Amino acid sequence: MRIGFIQYNVKSGDPEWNRGKTAEMLAATDADLVVLPELATSGYLFTSRQEAAGLAESLDDGPAVAVWRGIAADRNMHIVAGIAEKAGDNIYNSAVLVRPSGGIDVYRKTHLFHEEKLWFTPGDSGFNVFDVGGVRVGIMVCFDWIFPESCRTLALKGADIICHPANLVLPYCQDAMITRCLENRVFMITANRYGTERRAGKEHIFTGCSRIVGPFGQVLAEGPERGDCIEVVEIDHTEARNKALGEYNDLFKDRQIDLYELSGSAILSE
Repeated sequence: MRIGFIQYNVKSGDPEWNRGKTAEMLAATDADLVVLPELATSGYLFTSRQEAAGLAESLDDGPAVAVWRGIAADRNMHIVAGIAEKAGDNIYNSAVLVRPSGGIDVYRKTHLFHEEKLWFTPGDSGFNVFDVGGVRVGIMVCFDWIFPESCRTLALKGADIICHPANLVLPYCQDAMITRCLENRVFMITANRYGTERRAGKEHIFTGCSRIVGPFGQVLAEGPERGDCIEVVEIDHTEARNKALGEYNDLFKDRQIDLYELSGSAILSE
């Protein structure tokens, strides 16, 4: 399978320009599965929930998904893209999986970062794995990465590849993805943006350096800190299905789940 990411500088508040940019770069991409950044058409910084709602769109009949559907069909490509999703009275920070058939699946960001909590509704989709031509694909969005449970849940559900649209501002996520891949034996596609957004006295600097990491922690492709880029690599997804660590150990079979306190109830009750 050929997997890749697209990195670019999203233009804040200009969905038409951003749609055109994604279309241009997707048309130049030769991959079976390609990932775009988080909030790929709206930009990241908002000044009000009303503004976020005005830049959000329905996944059923919105213009961005329509563009991506056309490209997915023309190029027989699966596209995972971050988008501000309008669903009834709710606005979600979502990622949509667009299939060549025109079908879509959606993941809604579980762990909202900083002021996202002011604009978006917490995700209600849960962590799910989707079949993409016999390859099992999971999705998480940006800040989900810092919670090991996100990747582990997807891996336990059988994900071979985790698609990770992101607008990263913290400086260490890209390196942490090596650990996430090692502890779960999965492929990871982190599609980040670069550039700076300034709105109403606030500033975010995005870190670029999008990455594809393999199940043994190897960096298979990496983008620059600043600059547009497309990177595609060919992988054998079945490498993610062998969880053995030598003759005597297995990543999942060796877990001692009866001894883990995953709820953290003792700490949270203090």
